[in-house]
Amino acid sequence: MQPSTKKMVEMYRTMVKIRLFEERLPGLYVTGFTGLTHLYIGQEAVAAGVCANLRREDYITSTHRGHGHVIAKGGELKFMMAELFGKKTGYCKGKGGSMHITNIDIGVLGANGIVGAGIPIATGAGLSSKMRKTNQVTVCFFGDDASNTGAFHEGLNFASIHRLPVVFICENNLYGISVPQKQHQAIQDISIRAVAYNIPGMTVDGNDVLAVYEASGKAIERAKAGEGPTLIECKTYRWRGHHEGDPNRGSRYRPADEVEAWMKKCPIRRFEEKLLKTKLLTVGKVKEMKEEIEREIDEAIAFAKESPSPDPQDLYEDVYVE
Repeated sequence: MQPSTKKMVEMYRTMVKIRLFEERLPGLYVTGFTGLTHLYIGQEAVAAGVCANLRREDYITSTHRGHGHVIAKGGELKFMMAELFGKKTGYCKGKGGSMHITNIDIGVLGANGIVGAGIPIATGAGLSSKMRKTNQVTVCFFGDDASNTGAFHEGLNFASIHRLPVVFICENNLYGISVPQKQHQAIQDISIRAVAYNIPGMTVDGNDVLAVYEASGKAIERAKAGEGPTLIECKTYRWRGHHEGDPNRGSRYRPADEVEAWMKKCPIRRFEEKLLKTKLLTVGKVKEMKEEIEREIDEAIAFAKESPSPDPQDLYEDVYVE
């Protein structure tokens, strides 16, 4: 499934927007403007490739490393930045922070600070869509370590039995916090776990946005057709530490040559080179696009700084759902 020229340029723009947004956050974190953040740098092709296949009304569930997912699903930077600053104008009124950004209007059912906790939420959303016959698809993002939780196995089992329109996207960045995959799993490819639930499972290059787009597109169409869930493992890598504050980008547990090797596989640079070679983009257009995004980020930071903080009485609002 080859995307159109317009779609490829859109995916590139999404990846660049995620990267530039995330690159601003370390400075804001160390100066005390934001709280704890888990950056998505290096994994941009997954969010961009998957969400390029989704409609506004389709759902996603996200993770503690979720800024990229929200941006790819159409989130506005100023409301995201305000949430990171803990301001009333943020997506969750400053109460969610980095790990819990939610916006139902664009189909973001929430990022989640609990590993694997988005899986049962996504499964429930899939059941709701099927019962209401809305033809909505839910994409569930999670990491390699989340595939060891009970929620993973229960979610895939339930989705399989009921042929729910859910696509499970495992972003395997090779580490569960500081523990390498080979130390917490006896398997190399997480996608083989799909066999236990009699659903399709596949592993793709998570740093190749076109490979991600094609695989997720087929799975989404399959879900829409009522054929049930799919498990897709995207092999990728986070460039930063587990979180900002993880010393020297995780050098305690990651070999320097490993980090360097993965940085050479930069998903944005790889795609940019392809677009320039095929003349779908020009150097001038790339420069213009990046400058435009940088201005948008500047405006988002200014918006966040100027926004009011929550009032003490706000603590008692949004506690219950009516």
